[in-house]
Amino acid sequence: MQAATASAPLLHIRTVWKKFGDRVTAAGVDLQVGNGEFFTMLGPSGSGKSTVLRMISGLEQPDDGRILINGEDVTDLPPWKRGLGMVFQQYANFPHMSVAQNIGYGLRRSNLDRTALRQRVSELLDLVSLPGFQNKPVTQLSGGEQQRVAIARALAPRPRLLLLDEPLSALDEKIRREMQLQLKDIQRATGTAFVYVTHDQEEALTMSDRVAVLNWGYLVQIDAPLALFRQPRTKFVAQFFRGSNVIEGRFTGSGAQTVFDCAAFRLDCGAVDNAANPPAVAIRNEDIRINPRATEHETTFDAVLERVVYRGIYTDFQFKLADGQIIVASATSGEALDPGAKVRLAVRTDRIIPLHAEPS
Repeated sequence: MQAATASAPLLHIRTVWKKFGDRVTAAGVDLQVGNGEFFTMLGPSGSGKSTVLRMISGLEQPDDGRILINGEDVTDLPPWKRGLGMVFQQYANFPHMSVAQNIGYGLRRSNLDRTALRQRVSELLDLVSLPGFQNKPVTQLSGGEQQRVAIARALAPRPRLLLLDEPLSALDEKIRREMQLQLKDIQRATGTAFVYVTHDQEEALTMSDRVAVLNWGYLVQIDAPLALFRQPRTKFVAQFFRGSNVIEGRFTGSGAQTVFDCAAFRLDCGAVDNAANPPAVAIRNEDIRINPRATEHETTFDAVLERVVYRGIYTDFQFKLADGQIIVASATSGEALDPGAKVRLAVRTDRIIPLHAEPS
């Protein structure tokens, strides 16, 4: 067994592979999570994110690769010997127990005396904003309250890492948004590293220090939320985050002289190694200005308005470019435009992101 080192990350998933029949659910996934980090694995159904989480927990075994925690190889250890906590989508509370009994169940191997046990349960109830709930039957709590009990139970033995598998997906939108902020507050207060799985982009952006995007078992991109949102590397990442346009064209030239060309505009974009096929760029909806007074740092192009979609605090304007591609601009102020109108669009050159090939 490999000994821990001071420089080792808290968690290292080292080139892990997993197949179920002919379907690859983890294709050489390699990532690291640091102490005290809120790390999210994001992707659609079938992307492999829950499979990777289950391999971290020991509920699944990788076909190849290793899993290390604090430098210790735990790949072959059973779940109960890894020192981890886990929270599931279903609350997994014991319905015949009170809140205190549910939380205390996580301490059954801690050898705490009765006084210390009560004190630890009280601390955890304060942490998850449920003070005074000790004696309440868990079945009388709301969905959000039950999930907080499940989180408190998982944190009770002070795990070195907490794994969370879509824990908010069963909650309604209002409670889910509140729980996103509470979860981040809990993570900061405890200093425990969280590895969180979700298919919801907003959850990932709201809570995470870093986000790993997976698709068909491949790790596509790891970045801080803002960088991931603003600088997607591939067509999949750009389209997965709502509000991005992907415009196809062609790259010409080479090295620092590479140019992206489509029927609507031409852009000097510098070197693009491993370019997407077909070649494409990403542009956020909100980065496009309608009928602007253009500046020297903007690219401008003509389009025809196809549709106006009102979305509350903003409006989406769907335009058709000269080659038939559709591009969407989002604006918070009202624009007096009717379908069929010919307009000039502008976007800052540094907000047009050349896309790279998908991993394979």
